[in-house]
This record gives sequence, C-alpha cells and structure tokens, in this order.
Amino acid sequence: MEKGTCELCRREPVELTVHHLIPKEEGGRFSETANLCIPCHKQIHFLYTNAELALLYATIESLRNAPDFKKFLKWLRKQPASALPRMKKSNRLKRRR
Repeated sequence: MEKGTCELCRREPVELTVHHLIPKEEGGRFSETANLCIPCHKQIHFLYTNAELALLYATIESLRNAPDFKKFLKWLRKQPASALPRMKKSNRLKRRR
C-alpha cells in the first residue's frame, strides 16, 4: 500500500486507499477518486449510503463539511498517523438491512 497524506484528514504519513467520490455502484467507475487513509475511508462508508455519497458528498469539500463527518475528522486529526481506530456503522445504516 502507498503511503502519503490523506486528502480528508490531512494526516501523514498514512497508508492510502482509493475512494471513488461517486461510488462505482452509482455510475462512478471512471469518475474522480481521492486518496484516503483507512479510517476516513471506512467512516465514510459507515456513515453514508452509496446513493447519499453520489448525490450529496461527491467532493472532498462536501465530505469534509458533512456534519457527522466533521466531528469524526476533528477527533481523528488528534490521533497518531499510525492509529487504526475501531469503527462502528451508524445506527441509521444498521436499521436499513
């Protein structure tokens, strides 16, 4: 895995994953991507459905300003770059199944 700076939390050096800003399931296979750390990437998918990501949060800026995600970013920025915190799926998404 490549190491670098997460485009969301801006921590570095962190292992980076590729996040499709418009999920592949929503037609974003060839759309823009962002390099995110594992905690940011997981948290996005634990908080939002693919449809919400495509409609509301298809840019780094919109993700960074999303109310639920903003709280997480504030907390994560205080964690060491090597930290891989445990994540929990939001109750709102758990109920959908």
